[in-house]
Amino acid sequence: MSHTAHIRSHRKPRRSASTIAMRAGVAGGVLSTLAVAGASGSANAAEPVTQTLELPTLTADLAAQVAQSADVTQQAAASYQLQAERDAAAAKAAKQAKTDLAEAKKKAAEAKKKAEETERKEAAERASRAAERTTLSASSDTGSSTGTSSNSSTSTSTATGSAAAVVSFVQAQVGKAYVSGATGPSAYDCSGLVQAAFKQVGISLPRVSQAQSTAGTQVGLDNLQPGDILYWGGAGSAYHVGVYVGGGMFVGAQNSSTGVVEKPLSYDPPSGAVRVL
Repeated sequence: MSHTAHIRSHRKPRRSASTIAMRAGVAGGVLSTLAVAGASGSANAAEPVTQTLELPTLTADLAAQVAQSADVTQQAAASYQLQAERDAAAAKAAKQAKTDLAEAKKKAAEAKKKAEETERKEAAERASRAAERTTLSASSDTGSSTGTSSNSSTSTSTATGSAAAVVSFVQAQVGKAYVSGATGPSAYDCSGLVQAAFKQVGISLPRVSQAQSTAGTQVGLDNLQPGDILYWGGAGSAYHVGVYVGGGMFVGAQNSSTGVVEKPLSYDPPSGAVRVL
């Protein structure tokens, strides 16, 4: 028996191909796992960096949106305020218009009332003048039945003293012109002639017919004397004056067409008379 037959070999046995393949697969799996883990770790490690880079961008966009929203809100508030101011102005204008309309209606009513009162007064004056005209006409008819010579003598013979001077003055002005505001000596208006006549006897009369119609004692038209002042219209509101010269006649500066004339009372019956002398 050989001594070498029983000695074991110190050489390692060869590994089989299947074992090598299995070990290679295990190693590949481990490496794959490590690669995946490494990739995952790398991704996780990079994520905070990405978030840190994107945060300022998001913050700037948000600030821009907030600013834009604030501008829109401010514009809306300004629009609402402007509309409120317009509404308030319109309401104020409407209120003022209503007040003005009420005031205009009130003034119109007052004017209408005043016009009606004036018309009534004028109607009453016309009625009074018509009644006086009737009375004067009756008196004139009675006087004419006694003869015209009697009338002529009355117009020239009954005036005495200051009255005669007044009558003489106004008769001397007959034929002169009528000019509004004139006081002589070449032209007169109605009250200017009366004032100038009484100035001849030292009596100072007011300038206008309204005041002259209340300058003396009121006398009836059926009790006239030469030198009495005749007036047309109401006492204190007369629009024309003249001087009674006797015999149913008067002298007055009538108008620009006739000038200063001497006419019978029936030519233009007066409303009343005052006696100064």
